[in-house]
Amino acid sequence: MKRVLFIIPLILLFFSLAVHAAGTPKIAISSEGVSQSSQVSAIAARCPYFLLFDSNGTLLESIENPYSKASGGAGSQVVGFLSGKGASVVVAGAFGQKMVRGMQSRGIRYLEFKGTVADAVKKALQ
Repeated sequence: MKRVLFIIPLILLFFSLAVHAAGTPKIAISSEGVSQSSQVSAIAARCPYFLLFDSNGTLLESIENPYSKASGGAGSQVVGFLSGKGASVVVAGAFGQKMVRGMQSRGIRYLEFKGTVADAVKKALQ
């Protein structure tokens, strides 16, 4: 009985943390490199990396873009990939029409920006 009373709060804590993490908006920045001093990539779907930030501007993860060399449909595939990572905002130098439509259908905001990743994060947080 004591074991059950101990396990139940742990389960509730786990689920509340999971729900909170899933609900935290993330900013995905298309990048030429893996650091915040890197330049924002000119074209979102073909960028070498995506850097994911939380809503406080803290770098969470640097991810190699698995679709940067796709023979076709990179924009649509990138939207699914970023959506799966929890991105609610995507920043890049430019976006293709298919990627824009994909983001709009998933409720993902997008922002065109030229400069460093660090400056892009600041702009996205405004």
